[in-house]
Amino acid sequence: SNLTNMSINYSKNGYRLPTEAEWEYAAKAGTSTNYWWGNNSIDSLNKYAWNGNNSSNSTQPVAQKGKNAFGLYDMAGDVWQWCNDWYGTYSSSVQANPTGPTTGNNRADRGGSWYNGATGFRSAYRAYYGDPVFRNFGTGFRIVSRP
Repeated sequence: SNLTNMSINYSKNGYRLPTEAEWEYAAKAGTSTNYWWGNNSIDSLNKYAWNGNNSSNSTQPVAQKGKNAFGLYDMAGDVWQWCNDWYGTYSSSVQANPTGPTTGNNRADRGGSWYNGATGFRSAYRAYYGDPVFRNFGTGFRIVSRP
């Protein structure tokens, strides 16, 4: 699907946070496995993601682990990444380019962090969210730009 035609406002400079659908599409990089590097996360986790076993209890410089098929680094691990969507339940109906609820208290975060284990790194994992005013050492963001 074409995720560039989303009806989400960009900043005046053409940047914004990705929707959850965009983030997951980018994280999966064309795969259908649990993780972009395959289904066996535990054996490969240290190779592809900063996590609770290899991070020295801190964030790490970007692009030090393997990249996915889209050439994106750190789609799993290092820091949770804020998404534009408010956190809420998914609709059970089939949707193209879905967006989350229009209002809410918490934004969706995706990707896992340096202090997490394997579950948080699954490309489809979405149990983490936070209030937009909350800041911590394990949350960051990735921006998308206008094509």
